[in-house]
Amino acid sequence: MTTDPLLLTGEVDDATARLLRAAAALDDADVAAPSLLPGWTRGHVLAHLARNADGFVNLLTAARTGEPIPMYASPEARAADIEAGASRPPAAHLDDLRHSAERFAEAVAAMPVEAWSATVQTRRGPWKAAMLVWGRLREIEVHHVDLDVGYRAADWPAAFAHHLLHEVGAGLAARTDVPAMVLRFDGSRHELVVGEREAAPLVSGPVAELAAWLIGRSRSEALTVSPDGPLPTPPEWI
Repeated sequence: MTTDPLLLTGEVDDATARLLRAAAALDDADVAAPSLLPGWTRGHVLAHLARNADGFVNLLTAARTGEPIPMYASPEARAADIEAGASRPPAAHLDDLRHSAERFAEAVAAMPVEAWSATVQTRRGPWKAAMLVWGRLREIEVHHVDLDVGYRAADWPAAFAHHLLHEVGAGLAARTDVPAMVLRFDGSRHELVVGEREAAPLVSGPVAELAAWLIGRSRSEALTVSPDGPLPTPPEWI
C-alpha cells in the first residue's frame, strides 16, 4: 500500500464508511459495553476516534499554515475529552464520528502540494505531514477491531495488513527490547527478520494475523511457530 496521502484518501473513505455502518448498529447497551481495550467501553473507543480525527485536522492545519498547532492541547485534555464523550447516546456518537470525518476530509483537501513535506509533532513524535492520512487510516482500522462488533483483523484489506505488518516489523527491528523472530506470511517465501536470525523462531501465518499479533490485537491462534515452542512475546506497541 502506498503512503501517498492523495492516493490513500479513498481507503480512508472506505474504512470510515465501514466504521459508520458499525456505529449505526449500536444501541445504548452496546455503547456502554466493554471494548477490547482494557478499561475502555465501546463509547470510549468511539469518542477517541472522533477526537483523533480532530487531532489530525490540527496537524494538517499546522502543516498548511506553518503554525505550531499541537495534535491535542495536552495529554490530560485528550483523556478528558474521551472520558467526557464516552457515555453519550449512540446517535450522538454517530453524529460526532460523521462530522469529525468530514472535517478531516476537508482538511486533507485544503492541503497545497508543498505542505505535505512539512514536519509536524504527533503523539508518536515528529512526522512528515505526508504520513498523516496513513496515520488516520491505521487508527480507524485498528480501533474498529477494538470495538469488538464483529470486525476482525482478518477483515482488513490485504494492502492495509501488509503495510501495517511492514511498518510494525521495521519499528521492532529498531528496538533493543524485542525478542528475535522471523515472520513469514502464509503462502509466501517473503520474511521479515527482527533481531538476529540465528536461532530465532519462525512465526508463520496470515499477514493480517501476524500484524494483529504484533500490535496486541490477536491471541495468535492462527499462527504457528517453528521449532515447536511458545510464541515470542512482542513488546507493547507504541
